[in-house]
Amino acid sequence: MAPEDGWVVNLSKSPAADGVATEKLLVHHQEKHFTASNVVRDVIIGVSDGLTVPFALAAGLSGANAPSYIILTAGLAEVAAGAISMGLGGYLAAKSEADHYSRELKREQEEIIAVPDTEAAEIAEILSQYGLEPHEYGPVVNSLRKNPQAWLEFMMKFELGLEKPDPKRALQSALTIALSYMVGGVVPLLPYVFIPTAMKAMLTSIGVTLAALLFFGYVKGHFTGDRPLMSSFQTALIGAAASAAAYAMAKAVQAT
Repeated sequence: MAPEDGWVVNLSKSPAADGVATEKLLVHHQEKHFTASNVVRDVIIGVSDGLTVPFALAAGLSGANAPSYIILTAGLAEVAAGAISMGLGGYLAAKSEADHYSRELKREQEEIIAVPDTEAAEIAEILSQYGLEPHEYGPVVNSLRKNPQAWLEFMMKFELGLEKPDPKRALQSALTIALSYMVGGVVPLLPYVFIPTAMKAMLTSIGVTLAALLFFGYVKGHFTGDRPLMSSFQTALIGAAASAAAYAMAKAVQAT
């Protein structure tokens, strides 16, 4: 039977006590984890909004019978403003997360110094929730009390559920979201560069953007663990609904 992907199987023979060779099966698991989840999340946020918002804006302006050059100008202005706004939002979110971690780290550090017995009891309570008995977690508690830094990291992770954030995370998040938004935002506007008639450009933009949404949704589903085809359909449906709503609103305003 062939080994599964991600596993390495070693076979070795050793003599048994009765002289008959027995086969030992050693299976080593090679874990493959995707570690760039934060980056993927930022790219998803940026590209999904970048594809959807300018798409809806262009469709709405097309519904108002605006010429292509005005739609393109308004769309590019929106992409620039949206990229800055989204990037700033990503920066502030990551910065707030880092500030929250620093505050909790300082508070936990003070508690370890001021009330060590209480904090040690909290370690015991945490470990007991994993099914460990007092005689099993007792040595762990004592070992952590001898290592203040490990004790602090344990409390941050297992009591508060906080991971130490990357100090460069805020800037990276801002740049990733902003650039992703710009890349996504250019796609629905490209037809307006080459097609002077707004309605024709809009029809081309619909086809190009829906194809981009389907492709992006599929890739997003692959990285996030969702079913790629379902993710692809949902992403395209959201973009189509947003553009249809904007177009209908523009037509309704124009009719009044």
